[in-house]
Parts: sequence; structure tokens; C-alpha cells
Amino acid sequence: MKVTAIIADDLVNNVKAYTRSSTVTEAITIALKDWLDIHNIKELNKHIAQNPLYIDNGRRIREVNRSI
Repeated sequence: MKVTAIIADDLVNNVKAYTRSSTVTEAITIALKDWLDIHNIKELNKHIAQNPLYIDNGRRIREVNRSI
């Protein structure tokens, strides 16, 4: 997808430095993937907080691991 966006030079340069990318496209792609990964982890943490798995002994965790 081709996109035209107005983004501050210092922000783009910081993203390029952080991602160690030589191109703006690569830097933004990496940054967006990282952001999505973090977002997904936060959503998973919310789900786990609402539905925690309590384990009284090792038998239950073995059953859960084997069912996956």
C-alpha cells in the first residue's frame, strides 16, 4: 500500500534509529508491527486478568498443556 503522510522529521528519524532501519518504509513497518504486538499482549493480559487460571496442583496444568 502506498501512503502519503505528514510526519515530523524528528519522529521519523527516531523511529529509524530505534529500528536500525535504512529506509522510512522499513522503519514504519517495524514500528507498526511492534505496536500491534504490544497491543495484542495488552489485550491478552486483560483477558487473562478477567479469566485467570488457578492451579491447585501440577495435574491441572498438565491437563491444560496437553489440551492445547
